[in-house]
Amino acid sequence: MYTTFMFATGIENSIPTINNGRTRIDQMEKCGHYKYWQTDFALLEELEIQVLRYGPPLHRTFLGPGRYDWSFADETFGELHRRNVIPIVDLCHFGVPDWIGNFQNPDFPTLFAAYAEDFARRFPWVQLYTPINEMFICATFSAAYGWWNEQLSSDTAFVTALKHIVKANVMAMERILKVRPDAIFVQSESSEYFHAENPDAIKPAEILNSRRFLSLDLNYGRRVDSEMYEFLLDSGMTRDEYHFFLNRSSLRHHCIMGNDYYVTNEHRVTEDGRSVAAGDVFGYDEITRQYYDRYRLPVMHTETNLMEGPNGDEAVNWLWKQWANVLRVRNTGVPIVGFTWYSLTDQMDWDTALREENNRVTPVGLYDLQRNIRPVGTRYKNLIAHWCDVLPAQSVCLTVPVTRPQDCDEQVVQRHQARMRQIREHEKDDTQQSSIAEMGRR
Repeated sequence: MYTTFMFATGIENSIPTINNGRTRIDQMEKCGHYKYWQTDFALLEELEIQVLRYGPPLHRTFLGPGRYDWSFADETFGELHRRNVIPIVDLCHFGVPDWIGNFQNPDFPTLFAAYAEDFARRFPWVQLYTPINEMFICATFSAAYGWWNEQLSSDTAFVTALKHIVKANVMAMERILKVRPDAIFVQSESSEYFHAENPDAIKPAEILNSRRFLSLDLNYGRRVDSEMYEFLLDSGMTRDEYHFFLNRSSLRHHCIMGNDYYVTNEHRVTEDGRSVAAGDVFGYDEITRQYYDRYRLPVMHTETNLMEGPNGDEAVNWLWKQWANVLRVRNTGVPIVGFTWYSLTDQMDWDTALREENNRVTPVGLYDLQRNIRPVGTRYKNLIAHWCDVLPAQSVCLTVPVTRPQDCDEQVVQRHQARMRQIREHEKDDTQQSSIAEMGRR
């Protein structure tokens, strides 16, 4: 029932819209997963990977309030259960169904929370969830950069998207816990850092380095920095909306903080606030320690990759570097519970961050789109084989109470769920008392 480290990969399921909503970029379709899903799941066994970041396509599954097409989810999750693969279920990845519109819709949190609960009831053996993937990136690309979905570029649009996305995530966690009280939430979020290019850029970089924490501050019920509090209120968040997040802080006890890191996650900032990619200056270990010092939660490296280039060893070398960073994080006392190469197969059009539909292959997978293993796939398989027995022997006594799908009905699991249900009831009582006290202070 307990695991000390999770080696994972994922099936890319991004679904943002571009061209003012007229074009949807569905990565499962473009990468052939709808056709080859059985083959894809078989590849996990070839790699000896037991944990998969995976989720049904939201826009094809969620047809309207209380209306679903579970046909593809029933097939795929049935096969994952048969194979005893542990899914980290990714319910919303960068887009929503057409009938919801986009992340400016204030009804999105309530609608999505209901979907999350109904999914949990249909698949009660699922324990690990990422309700909404990379909340900060989703809000930034959709409503600050103007690239996806609503394609807006303003502080007000960004804060509106962010508060709706994080509220949906929080409400989804609450609803899933009603069904599965021992659910664990692996919040995959981009870990960023902004470097000042010159002395005049110090202040803009400081602001961006505060802004990078907004999604997780709200998600974990942590009071934001004073400058960010003013930014949120000036950009349309109300005091009541802000206190909604503070009053849900007990949910953090059910969370693992997933940190995603790519070569583009560090930025050089100019004096006017513009930024460009800086490469891996600090690296995953230093930036992850910054996030860990802020939130004090167990950590998982939930996404990384690099395109295979002309030498053929670029991705292999990046895998080695990321794994060295994971070991460095672990050896400095940060409780890190997993590592993920994302994704299982190559992707499409990520060279333009899905802003254009060029149908160009992004060669970042453990396998190419013909399902032939890449050098990084072979190296990852060897890495898992070499380290899977070593890490438990060197454990710092942290275990994650993860249940394999086929063990869900065992008595020990049911007793654990009953105990977690009691704990959750106490947490809700404490939250209600905090809310009453907060109202009194007003």
